[in-house]
Amino acid sequence: MSRIVDRCDPGGRAWISEAIRKVEADANRSADTHLHVFPLPPEWGIDLYLKDESVHPTGSLKHRLARSLFLYGLANGWIHAGTTIIEASSGSTAVSEAYFARLIGLPFIAVMPATTSPEKIELIEFYGGRCHLVDDPSSIYDESRRLAQECDGHFMDQFTYAERATDWRGNNNIAESIFEQLSLERFPEPSWIVVGAGTGGTSATIGRYARYRRFQTRVAVVDPEGSAFFGGFADDDRFRTAPGSRIEGIGRPRVEPSFLPTVIDRMIQVPDAASIAAMRWTSEVTGRSVGGSTGTNMWGVAGLIAEMLARGERGSVVTLICDGAERYAHTYGSDAWLAEKGLVVGPYLESLRAFHKTGEMPLEAWGGPG
Repeated sequence: MSRIVDRCDPGGRAWISEAIRKVEADANRSADTHLHVFPLPPEWGIDLYLKDESVHPTGSLKHRLARSLFLYGLANGWIHAGTTIIEASSGSTAVSEAYFARLIGLPFIAVMPATTSPEKIELIEFYGGRCHLVDDPSSIYDESRRLAQECDGHFMDQFTYAERATDWRGNNNIAESIFEQLSLERFPEPSWIVVGAGTGGTSATIGRYARYRRFQTRVAVVDPEGSAFFGGFADDDRFRTAPGSRIEGIGRPRVEPSFLPTVIDRMIQVPDAASIAAMRWTSEVTGRSVGGSTGTNMWGVAGLIAEMLARGERGSVVTLICDGAERYAHTYGSDAWLAEKGLVVGPYLESLRAFHKTGEMPLEAWGGPG
């Protein structure tokens, strides 16, 4: 006799269908993010573009990731009506996930280091989320799993699923958007795209897409001091651990499962003081408010452009504005906080100002490839 186990749930499927419609409608309402030109001397023959991810509805690059993670969880049948969503986050992903959880009517809990900026905590709570702070940043994974089990919820686990939740072949991912926006520029295939790594999902998407479309664009990942990613990449060690990063949103105390080193052409380790100096320099030159991880990007960009100029190369470079400075008013934007942490940004800021005039980065500031 045949045995049948029938788990059809028309009501549940209808709820999931409506939730996916709401998430997709949010994307449909939001125009693609802008690609700004960063002013460089025209005689250099190099164009620099900043992909402004701070204009998403939740104000950061992580809006794309949160949308992909929700669609992934819904399509996989992991998220249902009434499911409590749990996420381990240093802040911005949790802000964006709180937004999407509210959009589809679900409770949300963010498990975050106690050092997370108060501005991000306020945003999570604004979108209806609850913050669960832990003293040890490395404990956020286990604590998230514990909470998910306790409340029969779903742990989104961005650090595992970021590289697979996004359709890297297209579907308006960030890589496809960048190349489409460059299509009418004089150098439509950039020499470098420079990004940081938090989950590793953005570098994985861009690196895969460039190979899939047969572009020769190289991917450089910038990594703040204290992060495990750089050492793991340099020594081919997926189990590398480190203290963690002071630059929120990027750098991790372990090499995350979503980090895909095989699609990365170069990694650049960036001092925290250089990241904050470059954050301030970018705002100084463009008038745009940018956060600390954008500063990390820009430090890497300046060094790569200096190398291109030294070799007589022409071309384009692209990086990201990840979020705005308003989220870090009490930390990176505060001279008192910098002094308390022993971060001296002045020499790095002067190096960047000199680079913008001469195209050269002092060797003591920029080590070059190694």
